[in-house]
Amino acid sequence: MYVLLTIPFIIQGIAITLDEYVFHRKRGLPRWERIGHPLDTLTVLICLLFILFIPFTASSLKIYIGLGLFSCLFVTKDEFIHKECCPASEQWLHSVLFINHPVLLAAAGLMWPFLHSNEPPYWLLRWFNEPEFFKVFLQFQTVFVGLFMFYQAIYWNFIWKETTK
Repeated sequence: MYVLLTIPFIIQGIAITLDEYVFHRKRGLPRWERIGHPLDTLTVLICLLFILFIPFTASSLKIYIGLGLFSCLFVTKDEFIHKECCPASEQWLHSVLFINHPVLLAAAGLMWPFLHSNEPPYWLLRWFNEPEFFKVFLQFQTVFVGLFMFYQAIYWNFIWKETTK
């Protein structure tokens, strides 16, 4: 059952890879996207770092929900402009990413109680009985998201060269 919580991460990985290597590489990114996309990734990274380093409590859950809501809203900031520079297929892929975004953060939130406690809530243990898996999985995801953010910032702002058409 615990593997179900990994599905949103798999969907995100596939969709973001398609977005990056099919659409972004084909059309290039204007400056506002070269800056904005690493910031989008940073909002996810902050959520993951929060649950890795902050113990699960009622108070910290409220903060995490706030961080997650901010991230969900922040990643949509470019869609008003994307309609002018992106094909419909890329906009559809963005909608998949937007739908999956809160699901991914909720899945990470369900893993969170297993990270800092030897006794997560009983109802969670009944459904998701692999606490050590969650810790390793979230650590890996956090490293991956952090590396992807640095890739976005470095590749698009320092390596990529705009071609003239």
